[in-house]
Amino acid sequence: PFAPAPLRSYLPRPESTQSRIPTHPRPVARSLYNHSILSVTQFDREQLHYIFGVADDMTMMVLRAGRLDLLKDCVLATVFHEPSTRTCMSFVAAMERLGGGVISSYAEFSSVQKGESLTDTMRTLEQYADILVLRHPLPGSAALAAKHCRKPIINAGDGSGEHPTQALLDVYTIRQQFGTVNRLHVCVVGDLKYGRTVHSLVKLLAMYDGVELTYVSPPELKLPSDISEEMEKKGFQQREVHTLNGFKEILPLVDVLYVTRIQKERFKNIDDYNRIKGAFIITPELLVKAKERMIVLHPLPRVDEISPDVDSDPRAAYFRQMENGMYIRMALLALVMGRV
Repeated sequence: PFAPAPLRSYLPRPESTQSRIPTHPRPVARSLYNHSILSVTQFDREQLHYIFGVADDMTMMVLRAGRLDLLKDCVLATVFHEPSTRTCMSFVAAMERLGGGVISSYAEFSSVQKGESLTDTMRTLEQYADILVLRHPLPGSAALAAKHCRKPIINAGDGSGEHPTQALLDVYTIRQQFGTVNRLHVCVVGDLKYGRTVHSLVKLLAMYDGVELTYVSPPELKLPSDISEEMEKKGFQQREVHTLNGFKEILPLVDVLYVTRIQKERFKNIDDYNRIKGAFIITPELLVKAKERMIVLHPLPRVDEISPDVDSDPRAAYFRQMENGMYIRMALLALVMGRV
């Protein structure tokens, strides 16, 4: 009941009307128009399904036409104060697939080096762009920027806080595989303390029914208690596992294996990192007893937590997951700009 407008509504029109494609008066679409995307907690199920429906249409559009001109009159500013490959490039690709322009700012080449504040940087860049994507090492930085800017901000990762667009593409990929998220057993492995992708994913999974969650990590990197306590209040079944043997025991029951790297950059003491970095490594041998329809996801980049030998396993979905990131971000850009 919440399907987006038909694909034909997005396809290129004669030159005289290309920049005047009408918006669709659906309340769910209006609820996203000109709004910043800061946290997964701002969404409800209706909005999620609408976003996923638009992403489906964007997928078909890329296959059929390659690109649209929905945002031909818009400019995106990507503002990255931490390294990024997939998030940055997928936002650039998404905007270009939609016909828009992109300007980019990186901390090492900006006036941040001269002591400029984040809010001044963002208020400057919004003079040149219609929508901004921000990655920053400080938790809450995207919300801070949104408070001071007139233009919408999309959070592309705020330190150890959240990464909402990653969680959206993760759940979108899960729905592609299983047709639903309800009543699945999701196991997240790795750095659950600092892993913003995990924080956003778990919060998003809270919107679905009967999801079972297993958290596998070294004790030092377990999921923050405020997140697990909130899930407990909502009645979700959760368990923590901190040993390899415990992980092996639970693996045959898992539908979605979500692996994250141990984040070296979050450690103050390199010895602590070296001690725990190889605690849980996914290998073909480990997956022998896993379900045939189970999928392995990873937000990437990986270091050594998934063996390259797993890439040929049909259950390895992380590169398809990354492709989905472009379609989800295309959908978000078009929705926030009010074009679908």
